[in-house]
Amino acid sequence: MKRKLGRSGVEISALGMGCWAIGGPNRRGDNPIGWGEVNDEESVRALRRAFDLGVTFYDTADVYGSGHSETLIARALGDQRDRIVIATKAGYTYVEETRQAPGENGDPHYIRRCCEESLRRLNTDTIDLYQFHLGNYDLQKAPEVLAVFEELVEAGKVRFIGWSTDDPTRADLFAQSPHCVAIQQAFNVFGGNEQTLAVCEKHDLASILRGPLAMGVLTGKFSPDSKLPANDVRRNFDFKTGRQAVMLGQIEELRDVLTSGGRSLAQGALAWLWARSAVMVPIPGFKTVAQVEENAGAMEFGPLSTEQMLLIDHILGRVSAADE
Repeated sequence: MKRKLGRSGVEISALGMGCWAIGGPNRRGDNPIGWGEVNDEESVRALRRAFDLGVTFYDTADVYGSGHSETLIARALGDQRDRIVIATKAGYTYVEETRQAPGENGDPHYIRRCCEESLRRLNTDTIDLYQFHLGNYDLQKAPEVLAVFEELVEAGKVRFIGWSTDDPTRADLFAQSPHCVAIQQAFNVFGGNEQTLAVCEKHDLASILRGPLAMGVLTGKFSPDSKLPANDVRRNFDFKTGRQAVMLGQIEELRDVLTSGGRSLAQGALAWLWARSAVMVPIPGFKTVAQVEENAGAMEFGPLSTEQMLLIDHILGRVSAADE
């Protein structure tokens, strides 16, 4: 199952691998911004397994594990470099040695330095898709950010550019560049910014989707009694009374339609996204080979049907009889 990386015309797998979690422990001060402990050898096996299963798109960022995620991608898939598309990001500050990510920096000189460091860790001459990571960056300063991204394209260090932002105005600003081919936004069956998606569809940009499984909630592995480790960015998820508790209830209502045809719950959630828009490329995270196999297996089933999509909208109260 294939899709285009927006107007670049480059063909990629319809599913990408989100490589945040494999970066391992990472902190901003006392607050964890990683997904807890990981096993690097398992991460390498998982990345290779993803490639074997037809995944050709890998999304990371310099701040994931303070550079560690990029290093693992190079280690696992360096011998397949010409057969994969690598996307990374810049904008957050980080210290490789201490695994600390103290803040943000969108200054052009910092972006240039980050690009060089990502090229080094990825062991490559060119970044296929370079994305600005600061989703709410000052709109007045954004043109100078776009200018330095364009400069990196002209220098041959970057092929294409994008912005990881849920804001349609910011997305539209980058969309004016002929080198912009993607906007990364949060989207899953529970919702997302429809206006930002509309910008992608209007300008023929790939809508790369973070959180396609609601940070794991849509896998069905959590219950009201679930608690996450203190070093996990999701440590404050509340499955008893919070937003995640609402999601658990909605999942039970959606379970039959999402798991129809032999899909797992996660595969059904990914299938919903492919049916929602032809520009969507979900990038679920992973820590294990088994998770990669389940997520990549969704491509064998393809998107949900129109009837299934309508049923889900009814269940979630997004369509009335008058809308049909």
